[in-house]
Amino acid sequence: MGKVFAIIIAAGLPLAVAGSLLHWPSVVMFVICSATVIALSSYMGRATESLAIVVGPRIGGLLNATFGNAVELIISIFALKAGLIGVVLASLTGSVLGNLLLVAGLSFFMGGLKYKRQTFSVHDARHNSALLIFAVVVAFVIPEIFSLNMNEAKTLNLSIGISIVMIAIYLAGLFFKLVTHRGVYATEEGAAHHEEVPEWGKKKAIIILLAATAAVAYVAESLVHTFEAVGEQFGWSELFIGVIIVAIVGNAAEHASAILMAMKNKMDIAVEIAIGSTLQVAMFVAPVLVLVSLLFPTPMPLVFTVPELVSMITAVFLAISISNDGETNWFEGLTLLAAYFIMGIGFYLL
Repeated sequence: MGKVFAIIIAAGLPLAVAGSLLHWPSVVMFVICSATVIALSSYMGRATESLAIVVGPRIGGLLNATFGNAVELIISIFALKAGLIGVVLASLTGSVLGNLLLVAGLSFFMGGLKYKRQTFSVHDARHNSALLIFAVVVAFVIPEIFSLNMNEAKTLNLSIGISIVMIAIYLAGLFFKLVTHRGVYATEEGAAHHEEVPEWGKKKAIIILLAATAAVAYVAESLVHTFEAVGEQFGWSELFIGVIIVAIVGNAAEHASAILMAMKNKMDIAVEIAIGSTLQVAMFVAPVLVLVSLLFPTPMPLVFTVPELVSMITAVFLAISISNDGETNWFEGLTLLAAYFIMGIGFYLL
């Protein structure tokens, strides 16, 4: 797979540059840029993983928190710059649904086909359940409810306040798991992980990470400019583009990692990728985007549509119900996948 991604990058970057200069059709650019971003994100993931092994769990955890959703964050910033507020909010919704239903569902399903019963830490599952309810239900629903009786200025101020609190809680959560309660959350898989030999050395990993991030930033800007034209040509709404397309493209490499871990029966890692990424999106990426949007002409309040909110809340409670016992099987994975496709159909037709 690494060779395939290398070929895609080698071909995709020059084509993206040429297409941007020669104004190729939006659909062609959309395909080229999407494939290139997915390939680049895989290299970012491998570089981050290598650095995490080299520098140890504390700094490694911070690196994973920073770069885990870097691709989606970059795409969303360019979308904010282009004034596509609906696409950005929808992509946040798509990340939550994609991680909790699509990624977890595929991980449970594919792993369950190979192993009849797979287990993971019940303690971690219950800890994450509480955070999911706080991050998605509390932080996303509160602005929606209060905004009903507020003007736009007050709604934006409320969103800014909530964003600051969320980032503070997220950083405190990292400190809790990686410093004060580091031993409590150590697992056999985690111990084995830190004994692994990194794929790349520290210097090489940093160079690859920085180069891939810069390349993603360039390609992401071209990708964002294709959204409106591609949406019109295929009949896709901003909501569908954000919920399904941007979310999948921005998290594809991370999704693949979770599925591979499940097929190796490393369920603690697979679940941590799915749930941990959701928490990153809700408690870090979304608040950061609200604050970054203040730099652009159209700021973004943290207010979602009713279908987005209901879908995210449903996904949270379904994921909690299935994961709280610390074990899973292929049928539970299929249930999560079914929920994702039902919601996908709804967003497509909306």
